[in-house]
Amino acid sequence: MASIRILHIGDVAAKTGMLAVKKLVPRIVADRGVDFTVVNGENVAGGVGITPELCKEILAQGVDVVTTGNHVWRQREIRTHIESEPRLLRPANFTPGQPGRGHGLYETPAGVKVGVVNLVGQVFMDPADNPFRAANEAVAALSDAAIIVVDFHGEVTSEKRAMGFHLDGRVTAVLGTHTHVQTADEQILAGGTAYISDVGMTGPHDSVIGMRKDLVLERFVTGMPQSFKPAKGGGRIQGVLVHADTATGKASSIERIDIPLQGS
Repeated sequence: MASIRILHIGDVAAKTGMLAVKKLVPRIVADRGVDFTVVNGENVAGGVGITPELCKEILAQGVDVVTTGNHVWRQREIRTHIESEPRLLRPANFTPGQPGRGHGLYETPAGVKVGVVNLVGQVFMDPADNPFRAANEAVAALSDAAIIVVDFHGEVTSEKRAMGFHLDGRVTAVLGTHTHVQTADEQILAGGTAYISDVGMTGPHDSVIGMRKDLVLERFVTGMPQSFKPAKGGGRIQGVLVHADTATGKASSIERIDIPLQGS
């Protein structure tokens, strides 16, 4: 049975997250025999969005695909870059006409074709088209892929879990992002699809989902507007490692990754 190991790293937050990617992703890939790596770069640019330079830095670590989410357009210069970089994805269910692409077909050094789909949720999120219909269209377009990984960037567990069941047996993995909190519900669904509600955050964990806790506390305690800033301490890398059969496209295991960044 031919198999593949897929590493999916959760939302990279600010400088601490970028440092964790540089120091730990190559090590994880080497130590765990990873064949294909996906990183969500949604918050790498100071906590919101991504720049062309930071996208290049992530890819330079041996990463195969960078996914994003609702903050992808916060840095204006990415709008042109995303058109020329096929390894950078934005949600497939964004309004038609927006730059970039929501899915892609890639190939490992061993010749395994891997499809990656990026989606964004509708519940408690900015307006977007129906992610379930977009998922159907993307999966159909990736019919040549042996393996399909879905990054579902959403706020609520119910919507993410529904997507897992919607795609069970049709894709290799449905992996939630966006909340910056790693969940403990990883499993292989009945049809062979690996699922987790959120793979977590790569960044400063001595924080409130990546932001300085003193500023967030002031906002909650006083009710007054506050300008949030990225935290720096408690760096960690979080994500999942999925092991799958390339002949069937089904996952055999999913394991959470949670490693501290030493010295942070």
